[in-house]
Amino acid sequence: MAAMKTLLDLLPAAAFFGAYLYGGIYTATGVLVASLFFVVIVYRLWKKEWHKTHLITAIVAGVMGGLTLYIHDPAFIKLKPTVLYAVFSVALLGSHVIGGKVLLARIPQATFQLPEPVWRRVNLAWAVFFAICAVLNYYVAMSYDEVTWVKFKTFGFTALMFVFMLAHAPFLMRYLQQDEPQQP
Repeated sequence: MAAMKTLLDLLPAAAFFGAYLYGGIYTATGVLVASLFFVVIVYRLWKKEWHKTHLITAIVAGVMGGLTLYIHDPAFIKLKPTVLYAVFSVALLGSHVIGGKVLLARIPQATFQLPEPVWRRVNLAWAVFFAICAVLNYYVAMSYDEVTWVKFKTFGFTALMFVFMLAHAPFLMRYLQQDEPQQP
């Protein structure tokens, strides 16, 4: 089951890259949006519930992908992730001063039960990570050709996100919820 979820999560990036290689950036944008909604539908049929992260991602991609296809400007395509990463960063930072809990602590968690100070540090780490991603995307988008940017966007940011999440593991393992042992 975990392998199926991993495949579902990786499908849009793989579909985007494959479509880019065979049809260009605009074809890849349409394929990405379609594959994200496909993941939402598959997850809904498979788990009998809506995966909120997939659904929100698909909706945002639908709006931004629609704008991409409408505007038809390569600069917009390349700078769009910079803006999105910056918005994520600002939202995460803003949640430190607005509301009772930081943004990440508001997401229902079945796996981790973190004390409020730990949530604040994790939330801040993600805000900094997204700010770095915004700057990095801008640099790559402005300094390299479209093919290099697409490769970096598809594989580089995926690898960065994976490494960043792995870096959290040793710190968060002590807060991992243990299943209760079953009585004989």
